[in-house]
Amino acid sequence: MFKRVFILAFVFIVTLTVSAQWAAPQADQGVPAYNSAPPPKGKKLPPILPKENLWAENAQYPFQTHAYELAAKIPNVIHQQPCYCYCDRGMGHNSLHSCFENTHGAQCDTCMKELYYSYDQTKKGKTPSQIRQGIIKGEWKQVDLQTAAEMN
Repeated sequence: MFKRVFILAFVFIVTLTVSAQWAAPQADQGVPAYNSAPPPKGKKLPPILPKENLWAENAQYPFQTHAYELAAKIPNVIHQQPCYCYCDRGMGHNSLHSCFENTHGAQCDTCMKELYYSYDQTKKGKTPSQIRQGIIKGEWKQVDLQTAAEMN
């Protein structure tokens, strides 16, 4: 009986230890990829997907298409921001800008909230570096996408 309990406890501890690395919260995953400066002079960033190219599930809500309009206004700013949906790891993105080069940004609340946060902070005169610090602190999480659609 004691041997069975010991083996069961051992298996439980090993299972818990092995699975713990997968249970780490996103905050422990570090800062996602970003560019620390605007693109070099003369280098063009890939274009932001025009809002006209969004349809079906990518254009169900006004905040989805509006995000792409605003992203096109601040491409150098979002080029310098990380994206906390961690698409740099699964999709190879190198910044928040990458999310809006295709439909990914319209499908991800994190991307859209960070975009609206970046746009709002840019309008308030913040530098890309200051905006990045706010994103890293999680200030983008306070963005309400329903009201953000009215942002100009």
